[in-house]
Amino acid sequence: MQRNFKDYFIIALKGVAMGAADAVPGVSGGTIAFISGIYEELISSISNINLALFKTLKQDGLKAFWTQANGNFILALLTGIIISFASFMRLAKYLIEQHPVLIWSFFFGLIVVSIYFVGKQITKWNIGTIVTLILGAALAFYITSLPSLAVNNNPWFLFFAGAIAICAMILPGISGSFILIILGAYKALSNAVHDWDLKKIAIFAVGAVVGLLSFSRLLKWLFKNYHNTTLALLTGFILGSLNKMWPWKKTTSVMNDQTGTIVPFESISDLGTLSVFQKNTNNFESYKTVLEDSISPNLYSEINGINPQLQLSIGLMIAGFLTIFILEKVGSKKG
Repeated sequence: MQRNFKDYFIIALKGVAMGAADAVPGVSGGTIAFISGIYEELISSISNINLALFKTLKQDGLKAFWTQANGNFILALLTGIIISFASFMRLAKYLIEQHPVLIWSFFFGLIVVSIYFVGKQITKWNIGTIVTLILGAALAFYITSLPSLAVNNNPWFLFFAGAIAICAMILPGISGSFILIILGAYKALSNAVHDWDLKKIAIFAVGAVVGLLSFSRLLKWLFKNYHNTTLALLTGFILGSLNKMWPWKKTTSVMNDQTGTIVPFESISDLGTLSVFQKNTNNFESYKTVLEDSISPNLYSEINGINPQLQLSIGLMIAGFLTIFILEKVGSKKG
């Protein structure tokens, strides 16, 4: 595929959008890659990293290696992701802490309309694709409803947690960081990073690499042999993830960030939602959400004694709709 500078600049902008999404815990950059038209090329490029690629480097030189690796595409995309992730992370942290309902409203609108754009790529609908879509939605909904497991520091567990989390990260609709929390590996990994425990970090990283290379090959094979069914499954994942994106939540249980223990939220506060409690106490580090339920804006207002910001939230949902229309229009351009 022949591309010019403008094409790679557009790819970098798509990377910017992916990085912005990945900076928000619970949002999948894979969703952005999917709706912006680069998902299959990304999966194919990752799956091409193998021994044959390095044989090409040895036998034919760097230029042939770079071409076979689709290096320009990967470099442009990673540049956008890294720049965006690094710059947007601080803003995302501020928005999640100070305006959680509003930022989740934007992403909810973004995900709702993306279901249409992703689903329309399915060229043939039949009983099989419909059932697959429903199963994908049910699985994603179930995953977003799971309570967290207890903290586990076993090295083999960290290896498998890395492999599973990276698979979730490249799946549309499912967040890798959220999977780490469910598995009980989030605290173990954050402690390892904080303490510079290079052994645990390396074990997790190796698991992530193994998971990424293996899972990308599986996805590439599925796209090649069962294209419509795979699209239906991924569309279902995005649909099921709406439960996680819903702006108005009631917190059921939380994890103490110091000890890793899980306790009922009602034992911490008389309020109904952790984010409201954190904002009121200006303490955003002590507790992490483990289990929460989606509720109506009115109930959210009632249990927290605050304005649910319904009108502004609807406006941001519409902004999310428009963002996807722009991304889809850019994604539909052939490089």
